[in-house]
Amino acid sequence: MNDLPALPAFPVSRPRRLRRTAALRRLAGEISVRPGDLILPMFVAENASEPRHVGTMPGVVQHSLDSLAKAAIGAVEAGVGGLMLFGIPAYKDPTGSGADDPDGILNLALARLKFELGDATVLMGDLCLDEFTDHGHCGVLSTDGSVDNDATLQRYASMARAQAEAGADLLGTSGMMDGQVGVVRNALDEVRRSDVGVLAYAPKYASAFYGPFREAVDSSLTGDRLTYQQDPSRGVREALAEAALDVAEGADMVMVKPALPYLDILAAVSAASPVPVAAYQVSGEYAMVEAAAERGWIDRERVMLETLLSIRRAGAAMILTYWAHEAAILLQ
Repeated sequence: MNDLPALPAFPVSRPRRLRRTAALRRLAGEISVRPGDLILPMFVAENASEPRHVGTMPGVVQHSLDSLAKAAIGAVEAGVGGLMLFGIPAYKDPTGSGADDPDGILNLALARLKFELGDATVLMGDLCLDEFTDHGHCGVLSTDGSVDNDATLQRYASMARAQAEAGADLLGTSGMMDGQVGVVRNALDEVRRSDVGVLAYAPKYASAFYGPFREAVDSSLTGDRLTYQQDPSRGVREALAEAALDVAEGADMVMVKPALPYLDILAAVSAASPVPVAAYQVSGEYAMVEAAAERGWIDRERVMLETLLSIRRAGAAMILTYWAHEAAILLQ
């Protein structure tokens, strides 16, 4: 007579088996974030003698050239995959003349980091006029106060040549002007810099999550950028069209910005794109986690890493995040 106990009818399937230990969870895991997937945005201010803290972004500073070099070297040693530089000039004017000045702060910073780091990292420059214009828009203005798309493209072409000469490996075309990638690509090729790549910000939305960033770059903007950045109410169709246009014009990578509020867009672009896709975890995303953690409402490190994992899970091959250096150390 068989004395074996009868098998239970339920549950037959037990998914918890693969969650029982940390080793099992690692073995069964599907998505991971590596230090090399992370890109650190960095701010450098003209005439700064020491780092200046950004009040709305705890832990983020406007660097001097010397502190920038020290922080960049530390981030690269921690395994961070790339650096994106934003310059903060002492003087601004209507055309953003400091943006393509070889002695302008952004180009000096690119040259300094290329000297310090060589090819040990991927050095990226923000190719936009907003930090350099006295009106704070991403392009030059027409007489009626609107942003002149085609006149702005000529300024972008000049910026592209200047940043390439300074040592940038990738140029981040963030201004959302129609045709910007093609103009930048042609400008680079004309001066035999076909080795310099283009990271196209598309789709980039007119988001309220950019607020703290404007303090970080001492923005002069009054008003908004709704006439050239994308409307948050638009769905996947426009996002895919914008990304496809940039790829057709020569983009080597495309980027979705912001990240967390647009994970649906990121997933769709990542599924369709023939080139690598990045996502920018912007200042507001960073600041709201830092603020909640400061109040003791969340576990800061776990939430930080979970947000990065969610962005990777949605399809980003790389992530711009202000936590890049810290996260790289935690992920090692």
